[in-house]
Amino acid sequence: MASSLAINSNKVDHESTPEIVEKWFHDHNRHHAKPKLTKLHFFVHDNVTADNPTSVLIAPTNTNNIASIAFGSTYAMDAPITVDSNPSSKVIGRAQGTFTFVGQAEPVLSMAINLIFTEGDYKGSSLSILGNNPISHDYREMPILGGTGVFRLARGIATVDTVTVDIAKLNDILEYHAIVQHY
Repeated sequence: MASSLAINSNKVDHESTPEIVEKWFHDHNRHHAKPKLTKLHFFVHDNVTADNPTSVLIAPTNTNNIASIAFGSTYAMDAPITVDSNPSSKVIGRAQGTFTFVGQAEPVLSMAINLIFTEGDYKGSSLSILGNNPISHDYREMPILGGTGVFRLARGIATVDTVTVDIAKLNDILEYHAIVQHY
């Protein structure tokens, strides 16, 4: 995971109390803190039909139209984030949230996911993504709308590319590149 800034994890209390967060806001406003820019690169392994699925159907579609069978289906996701595309590579976090098939003309997901980092420089921090993911496109761009811990007041863009996909089993490996501005 490449980063354009060094983080001392002792400076951020990831189990923040309201008082710690208020002090952090006061200190950053008083000193007119300059935003930091961090670049992240990681992989998400999403498996719908594996023995231990990372995404499960929580609201199936109620249509009988075969052409739009996925339209309206909603899944809950808790997938590993790894350092490379090999499923057995080091896990550095979890991608947790929901996604719904919202496209009728093409397969598009509406995603609300949190990237929870559990290892490394960003341990205890998270990023929140909310946006459309037109999964048939080579690269998809989704906004980063917030974060916690190291990524407080985050905003940015995540680009996603499908490394591998098994359409029949709904299993895939996704490559993420994120650029995040935070304080």
